[in-house]
Amino acid sequence: MSWLFLTIASAFLLGFYDYFKKLALQDNAVLPVLFGSVAAGALVWLPFVVWSALAPASLPAELFHVTGLSARSHGLLFAKALLVGSSWLLGYYGIKSLPLSIASPIRATGPLWTISFAILLFHESPSPKQWLGVAIILAAFFAFSFVGRREGIHFHRDPAVFFMIGATLLGASSSLYDKFLLQAAHLTPSQVQAWFTLYTSLILIPPLLLWRRLGRHHPFHWHWAIPVIGLTLLGSDMLYFTAIAQSHALISLISPVRRASVIVAFLLGIFLFHEKHWRPKAVCVAAIITGLVLLS
Repeated sequence: MSWLFLTIASAFLLGFYDYFKKLALQDNAVLPVLFGSVAAGALVWLPFVVWSALAPASLPAELFHVTGLSARSHGLLFAKALLVGSSWLLGYYGIKSLPLSIASPIRATGPLWTISFAILLFHESPSPKQWLGVAIILAAFFAFSFVGRREGIHFHRDPAVFFMIGATLLGASSSLYDKFLLQAAHLTPSQVQAWFTLYTSLILIPPLLLWRRLGRHHPFHWHWAIPVIGLTLLGSDMLYFTAIAQSHALISLISPVRRASVIVAFLLGIFLFHEKHWRPKAVCVAAIITGLVLLS
C-alpha cells in the first residue's frame, strides 16, 4: 500500500485520537488517563511479545513478530519511550486546559520544528518555498494568540500553551528519531510500536504512584474514551510506522500530511464541543495547512 495513502489514513485516526483525549480529560486527572490509554495499547501488544518469544513460527503473520532484538535495540526503544512519554505528558496537560480547536493547531506546527532541527543539527538549507511555509505557520501561530485572548488564553503566559509547545518540540524530535529507528537501525514497525508502548507504560508507573500519594485532590473517574485513546493511536501509529519503513518514503512529506489531522480535530472541537470563535480559528488553521504544504 502506498506510503502516502497510509499517512492520510493515519492522519484521520490521529484527529479522532485528539478528540478522545479531550473527551476523557474533561474534569479528570491527567496521569491516570494517560496511563490507562497507554496501557490499553500495551495490552494489545503484550500477547504478541509472549507469543513471539515462545512460538514465533506459529504467528499468523510476520507483522506480529516483535522479539529477537539486541540489548542496543532495546536501549534505543527505551529512549524513544522516554521521549514520547514526556511529549504525551505535556500534551495531555495542555489539551486538558485548552480548547481542542486551539490545542490541535499548536500541535500541528510540529513539521516547522522538524525543519528547524534539521537546519540546526544537520545544516540543511530549506528552499525559498519552505521558508515561505515557515513564515506562514509562524504568522498563523501569532494570529492564534489574538484569537485565544477572546477566550481568556494569553499565549505568552499561559502554562497550557507552553505545555503544548513543549509536547510539539518533543514530538518533532521523535519524528526524526523514528526515521533513524526504522531505516538506519532496521527495526520493524511492530517492534518499535510494541516495545516503546510497553516501556512507556513502565515509565509512567512511578509518576502514577506519586499522583496516588500526593495528588488525590485531582479526582479521577473512569471514562470509556480512555482505552479508545490508546487503540486509536495504535491504529494511527501502525499506519504511520509502516509508511516510514518503506524505503522510498519521504519524511518531509509524511510529517506535514500526518498533521492534516488538525482538520479532523478542529471540526470535532467545533461541532461536538461547541467551541467558540470558529471562523477566525478556521482562517488560522487554513494558514497552517497552507504552510505545511509549502514545507513539503
